[in-house]
Amino acid sequence: MHEESLEEWARRREERRNATRGKLRAVPLTEMPHRGAHVDPEAPRVIERWTGTEWETVGLVENLAAAKALMFPPPPIEEKPAQWDRPPGLGPGRGRHRKPTPAEERDT
Repeated sequence: MHEESLEEWARRREERRNATRGKLRAVPLTEMPHRGAHVDPEAPRVIERWTGTEWETVGLVENLAAAKALMFPPPPIEEKPAQWDRPPGLGPGRGRHRKPTPAEERDT
């Protein structure tokens, strides 16, 4: 059996705590036990953040959809680079998949 030192255990515990710190959860404001997020989706929700030792209230939202929008924001949209200037003589298309020009047009 592998025995780890107290320092190693403390380091792993602190890493685990730091990894979960800042995690958000939405708790419905209902009388029922809080079992699933999908139950009563129109109920208002309290947004809570884990501080490493306890859940602290961050805000209040009107329903499950608003809670999900707050907790899981959409990823940022990447801007596509502007079109590069095509070198002279290069027609539309991409590489070897372009339609070949007839031999009469190439010789002129």
